[in-house]
Amino acid sequence: MYLLAGVRIAVRALRINKLRSSLTMLGIVIGVGAVIAMVAVGSGAAQRIKDQISSIGSNLLMVLPGSAMSGGMRMGHGSQMTLTEDDARAIAAEIPGVTNAGGVMRGTAQIVFGNQNWSTGIQGVTADYPEIRDWEVDQGKFFSQEDVDGFTKVAVLGLTVKEALFGGGDAIGQIIRVRKVPFTVVGVMSPKGQTTWGQDQDDVVIIPLSTAKKRVLGVSQANARFVGVIQVKAASAELLPEVEEQVADLLRQRHRLQPYQENDFQVRNLSDMFAAQEAASKTMTILLAAIASVSLLVGGIGIMNIMLVSVTERTREIGLRMAVGARSRDILGQFLIEAVTLALIGGILGISLGVGVSKLIAAFANWNTLITPGSIAMAFGSAAFIGIFFGYYPARKAAYLDPIEALRYE
Repeated sequence: MYLLAGVRIAVRALRINKLRSSLTMLGIVIGVGAVIAMVAVGSGAAQRIKDQISSIGSNLLMVLPGSAMSGGMRMGHGSQMTLTEDDARAIAAEIPGVTNAGGVMRGTAQIVFGNQNWSTGIQGVTADYPEIRDWEVDQGKFFSQEDVDGFTKVAVLGLTVKEALFGGGDAIGQIIRVRKVPFTVVGVMSPKGQTTWGQDQDDVVIIPLSTAKKRVLGVSQANARFVGVIQVKAASAELLPEVEEQVADLLRQRHRLQPYQENDFQVRNLSDMFAAQEAASKTMTILLAAIASVSLLVGGIGIMNIMLVSVTERTREIGLRMAVGARSRDILGQFLIEAVTLALIGGILGISLGVGVSKLIAAFANWNTLITPGSIAMAFGSAAFIGIFFGYYPARKAAYLDPIEALRYE
């Protein structure tokens, strides 16, 4: 009851000085709004990373071929063909923590259907590719091992390619041309979305590995056993560090590398890459929120200043209340409630501002934003704390005024 009466008195006092109260709240509004928006951007980035880990595979290892030397300079990874299909089969068969592994060959090509054409990525893969990547077929089917063994000219489309060539029409059974080679579309993959580095995983045409080498990518007979990358699926994400080490040991043994020789391949743990990105995202969120919190600090100082002015202006009122029996704690509570009310109103307006800014960022900057109940509670709690912390000194000053001196104040 005392609290409600205090809030009513506080709101009445704020209405008397609307302009001054509004300007005082402005720092809180901007500070809370900035914190909400910055945390929403950071949380959205973190959620996007988690979604991409799920889409790419949290238990996936990528084995890349080694780098060649040219003119005393080391070229990039993949400049030397060192991985084979037999390596992939050995990894799947000999390492207990691996559920599957398969080689992949990549390239780019112009895809033509009727008068439509689309430049996209080509992936030559094995028949168990959907199981390795945890990627379901949405329409039709995936090609079989018989298709791989028979160099069959069949293709499975990513959703982006399907929509570019066929729109809303049915792609199954249609003939497309990949580098002028006709392929029959047998399936369309379910949507995967973009990676953190901006690659559209659905912008791809998937064909049998053997067909890709012989018909599309122009791999010579001498290099027919090599693959561009080996994808390794571990039984669980927890086994990845152990599997990563075992894959490296097995490949060193198969490639007959001496202890003093460096690896002619590279094993990449995608979970480690994403964990590093997530850590960087969290650090950036904390940094941005800390910068935005400076506005809250400025708003708190503004509240302290305005409350000190209010105490000075209402000195006679304070003296009168004390003279009729108000205790020091009543005066302290009243001015503290006014400060907290001022801060909380600013906090509510700031939350509305932050939510609006977050939606604008998502709409116009095409950034993922995520507003959580936790961030709103944190912002609201911060506003309340600012009101208590910066309102306490003016309230205490009012509470300990000498009643006689206060009544004499002009």
